[in-house]
Amino acid sequence: MSRNMSATDVGMLSCANCGKGEEDSTKLKKCSACLSVKYCSASCQKAHRPQHKKECKRRAAELYDKKLFKEVEREECPICMLPLQCGDSLLECATETFMACCGKIICNGCIYAMNMSGEATKICPFCRESNVDTDEEYMKRILKLVDNGNAGGYFMLARGYADGDPGLPQDQQKANELYLKAGELGYANGYYNLGNRYREGIGVEADTKKAKYYFELAAMGGRLEARHNLGTIEIVAGNHHRAVKHMIMAAKAGDKLSLHSVKEYFMHGFVTKDEYANTLRAHQKSCDEMKSEMRDKAQSASDLWA
Repeated sequence: MSRNMSATDVGMLSCANCGKGEEDSTKLKKCSACLSVKYCSASCQKAHRPQHKKECKRRAAELYDKKLFKEVEREECPICMLPLQCGDSLLECATETFMACCGKIICNGCIYAMNMSGEATKICPFCRESNVDTDEEYMKRILKLVDNGNAGGYFMLARGYADGDPGLPQDQQKANELYLKAGELGYANGYYNLGNRYREGIGVEADTKKAKYYFELAAMGGRLEARHNLGTIEIVAGNHHRAVKHMIMAAKAGDKLSLHSVKEYFMHGFVTKDEYANTLRAHQKSCDEMKSEMRDKAQSASDLWA
C-alpha cells in the first residue's frame, strides 16, 4: 500500500464484490449512494448489496448531512454587490425587488439611488429596460424569462398561478409544478415555497416528510427561513443537536428569528455561553455587511409611507 493511499482508496481500485483488480479500476462504477465502493457490473453490485446495505446507508447519510450543513454564500445585489437582505424571497421581502425585464433581484437601496436621479420609475436599474405599466406587459416579460429558462421567471409565474394574479387562473397544482421547476433550476425559494405547501396541504396532500425534504433543499440553496423551519421540525422531534446546528447557522447568516431561537436554546441549556456569544457576533457581522447608506435611506422612505 502506498504511504499516501488509505485503505478506502485501495478498496476503490477493485470491485467490492469480486475483487476485480486495479488495472481495470477506470471501468469500475461507484455506488451512487455512498460513493465509497466500486463495482465491475450491475450483477456484482446486486450480489454485494446485502453485505453493503448498512454501511452504504450510514455513509450516504454522512454525505447528505455534510451538504446540508455546509455554509452557503448569500446572493448579492448585482449593482452594489452587497449581500441581499432577504436573499431570494422576492415578494415576501420589502428590501429588494425582482425585475421582470432581466430576471435580476435588485436591492431597494440601488432602486432608491436611481429614484433620486429621477430615472427609477422609467427604467430598470440593471439592464436599463423601460418599466412596464400593465399586468399584461409584466406577464409577457415573465413568460419570456420562462422561455429562456430563468429560475426567477418560473418562481414568479408560480406565484401568479398560486394567487390567480396577474390575469392567470388560480391553479395550485400548476403553481407547485412551477415552484419545483424553479428549485431545480437553482432557485432556493422555489423549494422553500413547495415545502410550505406540503406542510400546509396547498395543492397537494399535507406531508410533513416531503415538507422537510424540500426545506432541506432550500436550506442547501441558502434560504435562511427554510433552515429555521428545519430547526423547528428537529426540536419538535427531539433532535436537539440538529435543531441547534440549523438555528445557529441561520442566525449567524443574519436571520433574526433564528437568533431568537438560539437565545431560547441558550436559556434552556442546549447552547453554551461561548456558542451563543459567537453566534451574536457573527449575526451582527452579517447584518453590518448588508447595510449601506442607500439601503438605510430607502428603508426610511418606505417607513414614511407605511
